[in-house]
Amino acid sequence: MSARTLHGKAALVTGGSRGIGAAIVRRLAAEGASVTFTYTSAHEEAQQLLKQVHADGGRARAVRADSGDPRAVQQAVAQAVEAFERLDVLVNNAGIAHVAALADFPLDEVDRMLAVNVRGVFAAIQAASAHLREGGRIITIGSVNAQRVPVAGLGVYAMTKAAVAGLGRGLARELGPRGITVNTIAPGPTATDMNPDAGDFADAMRAMLPLGHYASPADIASAVAYLASPEARFITGTTWHVDGGFAV
Repeated sequence: MSARTLHGKAALVTGGSRGIGAAIVRRLAAEGASVTFTYTSAHEEAQQLLKQVHADGGRARAVRADSGDPRAVQQAVAQAVEAFERLDVLVNNAGIAHVAALADFPLDEVDRMLAVNVRGVFAAIQAASAHLREGGRIITIGSVNAQRVPVAGLGVYAMTKAAVAGLGRGLARELGPRGITVNTIAPGPTATDMNPDAGDFADAMRAMLPLGHYASPADIASAVAYLASPEARFITGTTWHVDGGFAV
């Protein structure tokens, strides 16, 4: 893509203070977008990210909002629109995971994962759709686990990621007549603080990857930047596996 493909655009990234979310914020800002991002508890990381974006000449704003709280999500959308007077791109990145055997899986963890990973995504899209105009982009970060679950204990997480992929397909049909695209990115193993690319588990995952290595958060951000760009205007309702071949 050419430089600054999102000049003059405004974006909202949920869960943007670290990991994949922070990489997405940095990339969208580098492409010229004014970026609002949410965080729940990582205040210091959010402030550091703001400093990085501003030092690089970008525009960004941080909003504290729990994606498990629909009202907080709605308020974050409103704040994003107020800050930059428009909204062109919504990236649903906030997500949580709890891994446990079926017999031991707490129902409150099921409820929490559904609240953040599914209801929070819907609430953000519903609120943002009132502001998005022709050429608007909705991008949700799903997971390759919606298609391939390599270990036990990930069933509920896989369910939530399959749900948002299905939601995206349905909403692509609904929002397409308005010129708004809706897509899901399904990352494979990606090196973050919560999912390091070293250790026994990482070795096992790497053995399943045809490319033989984890993604970096920047790899996922690159896919987001493309789907947010004008070049992706005819791509909607799809799930794009950015997984190093993990699902094949």
